[in-house]
Amino acid sequence: MKRIIYLIIPVCLSVSSCNWFKTIPEAGVVLSEHFHNKLYKEFDTAAYHLVFNRHLDSLKDKLSNPLTLSKFYANDERKAEFVIRFYASGAIDTLKDYIGRAEEHGFNPRIFGHQELEELLGKLGQNKFRSIAEVYPVVADLELVAASSLLKYEIFLSYGSVNPRNTLNRYYVTVKRPDSTSINRVLGTDDLPGLLRKIQPSSENYKTLQQNLRVLKKNAARNEAAIKAIEVNMERLRWKLPDLGEEYVEVNIPDFSLTWFHKEDTVTHMKVCVGGRREQDYEEKMKTFLKTQRLDDKPKNHQTPILISKFSSIQVNPIWNIPVSIAKSEIYFQALRDPYYLSNNNMKVYYKGQLVNDPDTIQWRNYSREKLPFQFKQGSGAGNALGKFKFIFDNGSSIYLHDTNNKAAFNREQRAISHGCVRVEKPLEFAEKLVDNAYQYDQLRMEVNLPPVDTTKMEVFRKRMAKKADTLNVFQLKPKWFGTKKNVAIFINYKTAWADRGAIQYRNDVYGLDDALYNAMKKFK
Repeated sequence: MKRIIYLIIPVCLSVSSCNWFKTIPEAGVVLSEHFHNKLYKEFDTAAYHLVFNRHLDSLKDKLSNPLTLSKFYANDERKAEFVIRFYASGAIDTLKDYIGRAEEHGFNPRIFGHQELEELLGKLGQNKFRSIAEVYPVVADLELVAASSLLKYEIFLSYGSVNPRNTLNRYYVTVKRPDSTSINRVLGTDDLPGLLRKIQPSSENYKTLQQNLRVLKKNAARNEAAIKAIEVNMERLRWKLPDLGEEYVEVNIPDFSLTWFHKEDTVTHMKVCVGGRREQDYEEKMKTFLKTQRLDDKPKNHQTPILISKFSSIQVNPIWNIPVSIAKSEIYFQALRDPYYLSNNNMKVYYKGQLVNDPDTIQWRNYSREKLPFQFKQGSGAGNALGKFKFIFDNGSSIYLHDTNNKAAFNREQRAISHGCVRVEKPLEFAEKLVDNAYQYDQLRMEVNLPPVDTTKMEVFRKRMAKKADTLNVFQLKPKWFGTKKNVAIFINYKTAWADRGAIQYRNDVYGLDDALYNAMKKFK
């Protein structure tokens, strides 16, 4: 018996040394079973890794997020991960097909490596390798191109191709951008076809724009302007914005409109006036101003910023704290021409924080407009530029919604006329929806000399009106503050094309932001 064992041991050792029981790497197993070709069973992990690392280095300039990919593939077990998991199942072909239809989103398939992916899939699919060494570079390139293509495609569809904060002036919305965690989640997906389906924008607005884009591109030369408008507005819909909640107000600058939404329902809709467009060649003129520091060289920029915030309060009978820019560019000249302009318009003047009792006596020619030492406030009441209501929300641009004493402006078709704040057509209706309850609304109405809705408060209203009409005790109108409903968001937005009951609404690019965005997207077309 012992003699038999001693005879068997050398045989086993001989078999082992001949690699008869060598474990075939997973990539070799997958490819050999798929192609029914024993050549792939010769797949050597160490030899393949050398080839993969060389190709990763040589392709870095062409790959999407090369640093993230390098970190992902620093783990040797991942160096053929896409090929192992997704080649035989046809999932990489599915990726190629989705990328091939990228024009449906306004992108050229070329930017996602569609041609390279197609060529590599074709080369591997031909199964005509004479040695395993010929397989390694094809598998390595297919692995890297597939991962890079998926990554770029997912980022463009889920986050947009352009970061608006780097491209558009006065864009103050914090959009979510991809980070290493989200990128690794994409690269580590177990369900590639499922991921590709999931990242397709699915809102009705987006899909309607897509459908119209297909139709327009059948005669692209004739529909160039409409195609451009749709593509930039599809890009806007891909940006990941903060959650607005169930109830929010949207101001659309190009439409000069305000819409109050509760979930999918429209609560109210009204006209607005927005800021005027900044001066032509603004950037070049700004460079000149920074050199000269002359106020006359400073270009005007009254564009209403794009932002998201939440309403915090309503100021009734507001005081207008006149911005320094308006004081220097407008108020100064008005006072220079008419010494009674300030008192006739209920404006108070302050010098180093102290009220100037008789501003009509100020000798304006003695003061430099560039270094004007005065501050200006317009008191509450008739003639106030803010009207009777000021709707306040936190932001870094001193922007708010407000009433106006210039109601005729709402009859104009082009309403980009303000200094940046948004004038509201129906401020009382807006205030009614924004206050917290009916009691507050009645208090607000009485502050602007309107009778309360609750008739049991009529006696209170009559007493207030009598007090205001008392000629012996002059009534001084002062601002009154009211709280608002909680969590009502305000989104000052900019969109020039959107779906409306199956049709597309188009608006003029009043600030030229479509042009700026389209120019940034050109390299992807």
